[in-house]
Amino acid sequence: MDNHKKPRVRMLENFMKTHQNSFKSMFLRKKASDQNDYDSPSISPRPIPQLSPFANNVVARCSKILKVPTEAMQHEFDIQLPESVKELFTYARNFVEFCSFQTLNVLTRNPDYLSDAEFRRLSYDMMVAWEAPSIENELHEKETPCCSDRQGEGEDDDSDGWSLFYSSSTNMAVQVDDKKTVGQDAFARIAAVCPAIADVITVRNLFDALTNSSGKQLHFLIYEKYIRSLDKVIKGAKNIGQSTNNLQLSEGEIIIGVDGGVPTQPVFQHTGKSAWPGRLTLTTHALYFESFGVGSYDKAVKYDLATDIKQVIKPELTGPLGARIFDKAVMYKSTSVAEPAFFEFPEFKGNSRRDHWLEICLEILRVHRFIRKQNFNQIQESEVLSRAILGIFRCRAVREAFHIYSSRYKTLLAFNLAESLPGGDLILETLSSRLSLLNVEDSPCGSSKIQMKMFPVSMSTLTRLGLVLQKEVNFDGEGIETGDISVGMTNPLETIVKKSMLASGRVVAAQASVDQVKVEGVDTNVAVMKELLFPVISLVSCLQHFASWEDPLKSTVFLVITCYAIIWGWIRFILPGIFLVISVLMLWHRHINKGKPLQAFIITSPPTRNAVEQLLTLQDAVNQFEALIQAGNIVLLKMRALLFGVVPQATDKIVVFLVTMAAAIAFVPLKYLVLLIFLEAYTREFPYRKESSDRLLRRAREWWVRIPAAPVQLIKPEDNKKNK
Repeated sequence: MDNHKKPRVRMLENFMKTHQNSFKSMFLRKKASDQNDYDSPSISPRPIPQLSPFANNVVARCSKILKVPTEAMQHEFDIQLPESVKELFTYARNFVEFCSFQTLNVLTRNPDYLSDAEFRRLSYDMMVAWEAPSIENELHEKETPCCSDRQGEGEDDDSDGWSLFYSSSTNMAVQVDDKKTVGQDAFARIAAVCPAIADVITVRNLFDALTNSSGKQLHFLIYEKYIRSLDKVIKGAKNIGQSTNNLQLSEGEIIIGVDGGVPTQPVFQHTGKSAWPGRLTLTTHALYFESFGVGSYDKAVKYDLATDIKQVIKPELTGPLGARIFDKAVMYKSTSVAEPAFFEFPEFKGNSRRDHWLEICLEILRVHRFIRKQNFNQIQESEVLSRAILGIFRCRAVREAFHIYSSRYKTLLAFNLAESLPGGDLILETLSSRLSLLNVEDSPCGSSKIQMKMFPVSMSTLTRLGLVLQKEVNFDGEGIETGDISVGMTNPLETIVKKSMLASGRVVAAQASVDQVKVEGVDTNVAVMKELLFPVISLVSCLQHFASWEDPLKSTVFLVITCYAIIWGWIRFILPGIFLVISVLMLWHRHINKGKPLQAFIITSPPTRNAVEQLLTLQDAVNQFEALIQAGNIVLLKMRALLFGVVPQATDKIVVFLVTMAAAIAFVPLKYLVLLIFLEAYTREFPYRKESSDRLLRRAREWWVRIPAAPVQLIKPEDNKKNK
């Protein structure tokens, strides 16, 4: 049966290879004439000599949009920009940046530019031209991994690398669309100019998410799918804001997301032992929960995220009647609510729905903490909030289009990333210094006009997309909006993020090594700890051997040396000496083991035990721990009885002892007190003193046993929780 099917599969694969161009045209959805225009340098009547044909093509299209001749654009570039940008080896790339940035600045003023197919194509071609701006780069144009794989496997009919049956439609489209791809640097440079598409802090994480299944090369089909999804998310947020009338929102408060609006997929709010289905709404300032009523929603309950009320948001377990079973909830706790609120996001498989809401709620909470810490003015606050909102939209677009869920160090949310990365506080400090360049001047007509030190590009982008945070600001100007990216310049945010990313790589590697050495079982962990603490255990055993006086000569020598060190004050050098010896030992090991991997620590594992034996061992450990706590409580209660004079005779003895100790500490030099304590403890097992020491300890135990414990009364707390 399989032998009959195999020729059919081969026929389909041969058909796929033969009609490859047809599939390309189907996926790219471009006319043949348009494709010829993109690849032909003849559009520009006066091509720039330093540029490659494709870069000249992009510059010519920019020239048409800007309505400025290419010669005039080059002249403006040569006059306006500093000499460092116009060096020989970077001239072509920086000129492509100059034309691209100006063109994108014009195109993004259109409120519906994300829906424009020409914008998507041109912005992608700008990235391609940035990677190969000059003729030398064009000669060495790279081949994509999927293309090279296909060529290498073309002769093998049995290979599975170029099959008609792909794991997904996106993978199939990627293998068809193998002509031009974009690398990380080009995407980070061009995409970050458009605040809606990418943020300079998270742009490289965004690229990694988009190229997760394409060999770290971005294909146009994936890029276009991402932009389409982003456009859909932003329009959806705009429509939600216009259709939601049940919430009493303050001025400038924007709805970011809503979940639970479908009755079959509600959000459950757990308070105490009760749970109510409803709809959860996240805005720029708070969370709102509306429980389902009869034919409508009940009045919304607000959970503030903007003011400083010690909010805590974290993942939590929930279940029926307060049981902690399902890991699908987000907990909100603050000083403004009597008890924590738990929002459960039910789903059949996994907890991605909960994780997404946890991320975006933490992003809003952290951006408000950043605003309060830096004491921003209104324009700066709106710019930071807009940056966080656009980041949430991008995260949702990637999630909905590609079903990708970011990890801790790969999140697409800027303030969550700064919180998790090593040195993330430096990222926020750099961002704050950049925001300080925003300058606002009141105009005579009463509205605010933005100066050109730095433009609030995120806020202007959000406003043009139809989501207004601040109404009195006028963004209508003819100048170039200066944001995070400048031609030929490296943004300080880019530099500090790269350093933090490198540090996070070391953190991830270290955490992986930690995960590898974790062992299960109480006995196994005790065995590991004993082996690791073997030097300390050996030292303590040696001191106990000396104090037992089993070898009188060694014990006497140790006694004399220690007493001499105490009397002459050498005891203070013991701790520095230990630190110095450890430092020398570490340097010696570093020199000897340079370039060599660390050998594994050999530990003899204890005999394996079955489940019943492990449970008994655990129960025994719990009982011992409980007995230890009981003994500690008894000691504290007896001390309480002595403090309040329950036993007058014992109290008198304690008072005399404490007064004597106070006088000794006040008048006797410290070294003699240390010497006295050492001699008393060290010579307890001395043959001539052992009998009197045992008798003294016996009398002390008998005295301690006769002291009663202070009384304790246990009362049950009143249950004030209302069980609905």
